[in-house]
Amino acid sequence: MSRVLNGIVAVCPDLGIGKCGDLPWPRLDNEFKHFRRMTSTPSEEGRQNVVIMGRKTWFSIPEKNRPLRGRINVVLSRQLTAPPPGAHHLAPDFSSALRLVHTQLAHTADQVWVIGGSSVYKELMESPGPKRLFVTRILNQFDCDTFLPEIRPDKYKLLPQFPGVSAEQQEEAGVQYRYEVYESID
Repeated sequence: MSRVLNGIVAVCPDLGIGKCGDLPWPRLDNEFKHFRRMTSTPSEEGRQNVVIMGRKTWFSIPEKNRPLRGRINVVLSRQLTAPPPGAHHLAPDFSSALRLVHTQLAHTADQVWVIGGSSVYKELMESPGPKRLFVTRILNQFDCDTFLPEIRPDKYKLLPQFPGVSAEQQEEAGVQYRYEVYESID
């Protein structure tokens, strides 16, 4: 059975995910805790999850928080020739990152999480095999310049519930949101 690839993202109603290399909404501490818990918690003892991100996403993470602790950090870049300081691995593209997970990291890697940006989400969503999208639906609209590709109903189904993911509407800093989990239709 092939490994399920996971994507995790927070989106505005218009699928906006970023503005000028940052999140467009105020910091949502509980949403960050959700992100950390989902991407950090392996399903198998003694293994670590992998987070795959584009170069811009890597550099948008505050330096003091790089690498994301407790996870194997893989940065995608066609420009860099070595992993940026703190990153564990560099891959020129998404398929190369997946090959790295299945070969060099095969004995240590558990779950694979794509954490951004837009083009990496697009590659994940169009890649073959089983996929899950963990989406935080921000219910307020914010001005964005970066967007998530459409989650097509002919490709993904919204699950009614998912273990460990709250079905209740959340609110922080005046921002309302809810968690959704989509699974690819094979």
